[in-house]
Amino acid sequence: VVTFEGKPIKHETQKVYILLNKPKNTVTTLDDEKGRRTVMDVVAGTVKERIYPVGRLDRDTLGLLLLTNDGDLAQKLSHPSHEIKKIYHVVLDKAVTKKDVDLIKKGLKLEDGLAPVDGVSHLEGQSKKEIGIEIHIGRNRIVRRIFEHLGYKVVRLDRVYYAGLTKKDLPRGRHRFLTEQEVIMLKHFI
Repeated sequence: VVTFEGKPIKHETQKVYILLNKPKNTVTTLDDEKGRRTVMDVVAGTVKERIYPVGRLDRDTLGLLLLTNDGDLAQKLSHPSHEIKKIYHVVLDKAVTKKDVDLIKKGLKLEDGLAPVDGVSHLEGQSKKEIGIEIHIGRNRIVRRIFEHLGYKVVRLDRVYYAGLTKKDLPRGRHRFLTEQEVIMLKHFI
């Protein structure tokens, strides 16, 4: 055991960065006591290093999720002070009114405080049931709660953008390693 000032020096492991387009009915956890499929099941056998999901997406939410063994980066991406940009494609049970879009833009007061959004709009060329919403807050189920607060039911929720990363060329349920440029962008521009 090698120590420095009485503390063990940890062996530096190779850093791994995997971007997953999370499928529905997949739990964002290392393992599930109920035996449900996890994000770790989706990427099983990809790497020998022990990786962890950065943040959470609930079981029914689709889209971008980063998995890594880089604890410093994971902490940086998860900390609210860094205001990490996330964009969601939301499909609702009914058309969203302009009045409700304006209310969301102003920021709704939910049971745990104000829910500020950075942008919200109907998706061009799509039904009025489809909305794009940009946020930087990471409170539990925040996008679902915003729409439920106004009487809408979220039919589908898909994170399409996360911290500069997109789903381009990444089909649902698939994953890929980040490029060196993407890792540099995450580490130095956040």
